[in-house]
Amino acid sequence: MSAVAAGACGRRAAPLETVAAAAAPGTVVLPAGSPMLRQIMCERARVVDLPTDEVVAPGKIEANPSRVSKVVLPVTGRIVSVLVKTGDTVKRDQPLVTMRSPDADGAMSAYLTAQAAVTQANAGMGKAQADFDRASDLFEHNAVARKDVLATESALTQARAAVDQAQASREQALRRLAVLGLTPGDFQQQVVVRSPLAGKVLELSVVPGEYRTDTSATVMTVADLATVWVTSQVSESYIRFIQVGEQVEISLVAYPDEIFAGHVSRIADTVDPQMRTVKVQAEMDNRDGRLRPEMYGSIHHVEATAKTVVIPAGAVVQNESDSVVFVETEPGRFDERAVTLGKRAGSVVRVLSGVKAGEVVAVDSVMLLKGLARRN
Repeated sequence: MSAVAAGACGRRAAPLETVAAAAAPGTVVLPAGSPMLRQIMCERARVVDLPTDEVVAPGKIEANPSRVSKVVLPVTGRIVSVLVKTGDTVKRDQPLVTMRSPDADGAMSAYLTAQAAVTQANAGMGKAQADFDRASDLFEHNAVARKDVLATESALTQARAAVDQAQASREQALRRLAVLGLTPGDFQQQVVVRSPLAGKVLELSVVPGEYRTDTSATVMTVADLATVWVTSQVSESYIRFIQVGEQVEISLVAYPDEIFAGHVSRIADTVDPQMRTVKVQAEMDNRDGRLRPEMYGSIHHVEATAKTVVIPAGAVVQNESDSVVFVETEPGRFDERAVTLGKRAGSVVRVLSGVKAGEVVAVDSVMLLKGLARRN
């Protein structure tokens, strides 16, 4: 409420009369000191830019599919502990679940076997290298035939290949241990399942003590909700007005008096044959965490705007045949006036006729004025 409007409604000090003075029908005149004036709040009619043409489609909030992870177990085994709850905020690589698994011991055994094979292969290559060096020296002194040198050279080549193969097997075993988060050489370690991304735990379907054998089943869903999508179905007759990348306004049932901003991130390539609609997805910033998946609302695409006179929706009294407001024409004097209204836009309503920009209207205790006007 502006200072001028507040002054017009009058917060006056000295109490005089407490009832409305006699006035013409439809007019209420309150004395300067009437306590009723303290109950009446006023605002000026103002001019704002509002849409003249817009596309409105129902929609709902969804998690960004590129930022949703379905967590599965890397091995079969028994769940030891679940370290998070549904709704918890987690960081990337934060432990979620610990488990004991025979597969972990099997992976450790495979690594130790591969390590032993590398050691054995290196020893074999060392002997083959020594045999080749000795045969080459003897050949230079005409002590052995050339075929003996070639035989030791072939044995050295095979020994080197055996080393390469053993090292490759060891690296594969090491990678397996790394996937499981295990330290080489230590048996009886627990497998720790970590969060693949930072976000919130949306779903949880595992408890301590379970023995899980299906490594493809989801045990937890973690989603980064810093950005969310609003998905809507837009009629094919209006889809030409919407372009990827453009700004749209989103209103939500959960926050009826707020308008959120987003930008179109994707428009489907096909039309729903039953509904004759096209799926449109808009991305919204949700770093404050107020927006939650499955919230319902609508997407507003503004095609054109115009300057429009508006008043608060609370200023309007709906009669059987028309709508009226009370305009304060001078301090303490309120004239009942019929108005023609347009569509509501959030907390304000368009005024097509009856009130001009700058005029002061009562926005609170309007029914009190209506009752006083009927007594005149």
